Amino acid sequence: MKYLRLVVIVMLAISSFNLASCSVGMAMHGKEDVNLSSITVGQDRSIVLMHLGQPYRTFANENGRVDTYAVERGNAPSVGRAAGHAVMDLLTLGLWEVIGTPIEGFAGEEFTITIEYSSDDKLKSVATTPGKSAMGSLK
Repeated sequence: MKYLRLVVIVMLAISSFNLASCSVGMAMHGKEDVNLSSITVGQDRSIVLMHLGQPYRTFANENGRVDTYAVERGNAPSVGRAAGHAVMDLLTLGLWEVIGTPIEGFAGEEFTITIEYSSDDKLKSVATTPGKSAMGSLK
């Protein structure tokens, strides 16, 4: 009887490690926040591309060009959050994943950045909009 109980405990511990680490992995692989303070009016487009990367959409208008970015903030990779999820996974034998994974899934705020350039590719204006646009979800 003691042997059977020990086997059940070991099997539960092994299965908890298989269930574990979704929230741990999500906490470790978040996205760094975008530094909008490095973007200023009058900058050349190449400098903006260096800071933000390639936009998901670019189109030309009568005055120049418009770039659109879909970004997320508040979901930077965190060793502390990952360690907290790992400890909770161990203490609850993996049941924490039912709570921890949705917590990590809803972490961060998505928004859209629209940058307008003049005809000589100098930044004219920057606008942010909460949420991702339809094209941003395809990225």
